[in-house]
Amino acid sequence: MKMTVTLIGEGQARKGYEFVYVGPLAECKECKYKTVCFNLDPGRRYVVSGIRDKKHPCKVHEGDVQVVEVNPAPIPMAVDEKIAVEGSTVSIEKRTCNDLSCAHYKMCNPDVFDWNKKYKIEKVVKTLKCSQNYRLKEVLLI
Repeated sequence: MKMTVTLIGEGQARKGYEFVYVGPLAECKECKYKTVCFNLDPGRRYVVSGIRDKKHPCKVHEGDVQVVEVNPAPIPMAVDEKIAVEGSTVSIEKRTCNDLSCAHYKMCNPDVFDWNKKYKIEKVVKTLKCSQNYRLKEVLLI
């Protein structure tokens, strides 16, 4: 996986911390560190893999921001079993499902997901039982 150096609030700067990068903030427009803060893909989940011994002042975060190393975090996703092949690159089609009580609802309808992007299936985890009779597998996407 590709490691990236970025800045996050010092309160979140710990190995294993996962977050979704939402994109640039308007209040940061004039900050001299913005290119380091804004070097991630909006809507993508990341995990902190390393912490560097450097902090910078920040007007947005409580306290300073810490220099950290991050990697894209695998995204758990429910996909049609026909495309659930480890190592394959796929586009995910959005399903119509309104069963909010389903244990797998969030995997079929993630809060943040780029439906127009291609993803690589890192791992096929298991077969899912679907209340709408879709034939689904849980996979980890990168």
